[in-house]
Amino acid sequence: EAESDDRLGLPGDAEGECDVDSKTDTPDAPVSTADSDNTLEYLNKALEGLPPRWKNYWIRGLLSICMISGFFLIIYMGPITLIFVVMCVQIKCFHEIITIGYRVYHSYELPWFRTLSWYFLICVNYFFYGETVADSFGALVRREEPLQFLARYHRFISFTLYLAGFCMFVLSLVKKHYRLQFYMFAWTHVTLLIVVTQSHLVIQNLFEGMIWFIVPISIVICNDIMAYLFGFFFGRTPLIKLSPKKTWEGFIGGFFSTVVFGFILAYLLSQFQYFVCPVEFNSETNRFTVECEPSDLFVMQEYTLPSALQNTLRWKTVNLYPFQIHSVFLSSFASLIGPFGGFFASGFKRAFKIKDFADTIPGHGGIMDRFDCQYLMATFTHVYIASFVRGPNPSKVLQQLLMLQPEQQLSMFHTLRSHLKERGLLPPAAVQAE
Repeated sequence: EAESDDRLGLPGDAEGECDVDSKTDTPDAPVSTADSDNTLEYLNKALEGLPPRWKNYWIRGLLSICMISGFFLIIYMGPITLIFVVMCVQIKCFHEIITIGYRVYHSYELPWFRTLSWYFLICVNYFFYGETVADSFGALVRREEPLQFLARYHRFISFTLYLAGFCMFVLSLVKKHYRLQFYMFAWTHVTLLIVVTQSHLVIQNLFEGMIWFIVPISIVICNDIMAYLFGFFFGRTPLIKLSPKKTWEGFIGGFFSTVVFGFILAYLLSQFQYFVCPVEFNSETNRFTVECEPSDLFVMQEYTLPSALQNTLRWKTVNLYPFQIHSVFLSSFASLIGPFGGFFASGFKRAFKIKDFADTIPGHGGIMDRFDCQYLMATFTHVYIASFVRGPNPSKVLQQLLMLQPEQQLSMFHTLRSHLKERGLLPPAAVQAE
């Protein structure tokens, strides 16, 4: 494929001006190291007698089992480990995308692209993780004087750091290569938007309860595996040109399998406080806690079935956790819209004529190849929680109140007491004691 839309360049500017970009400023597609076979030697020997299609099937299957086992181990290790894993995955995904741009950029010997890319990554992570610390670790922030200063001026510090990088980029501009440098500047910022912003949403979902972290990730994994299996054994009809190996049979089979899997997983996890309680920081023990009285979402409810289903199933009512109903919507998104994250990644790779983002995982490509749908799913989950699930969080409101000055806290106290008194919610003893 050598169509014009595979090129980064635009039509050249008028010739004869000394400060315009040259027509050779359009970069070539990078040569990917991900196209080489990085399968472990003993696996190659064990599977050397199989046809390539079945060899790839076994390699992907074995590595998938290893990754799923590691996922269970990470969940067992708790929320802090999950946060660090999300950060490591984010950094690796960022590295894989930026490396593609660096191969283009480095051939022109232009300064600072890689340095500035990583600098902006640090700035954005400082902003997002600083917001998380101030929001979820309020007791710790109030206890440490340096953290109080950083929390108070966090956004100003973040903006100042970004401005420093912005100025460094302007100073790095090189004559006759302005266009390419702005391509790379945009490349970095789009990568930050896709990877860093959405990985921050993954962590926000985690703080709502580990079930909001585990279920969305698991159903995307399930959809990926089941769509692959249905496509492998039954696939005949191509689904989309961007991914020729994707089939309608795999897409439909993955949808129904994912909805059933999500429904069952939601039922199993809803029974345990460890998964359903919001993740909060205990200032007394300096540890995360996942203990609470489960909300109504995770309390068994009785539902009356529609009359059509009553005649078919001969059941009038069914007992479900409300979260199971939410899981159907999450699973539907993961099956119907989530794959478009993979199609987007496929289009990106085809634009640069590479097979995978990297060769980190044999048979699977790079980390970004495994998480291209996860980021889209994380954003949907965050929006879904904010729109249909989350209510006011008393603990977070209290943390914000405790960050106020003593005079402001006292004013809030009197306002709240007057409001409760007017509504008759204060006990008589409290009113007489005034």
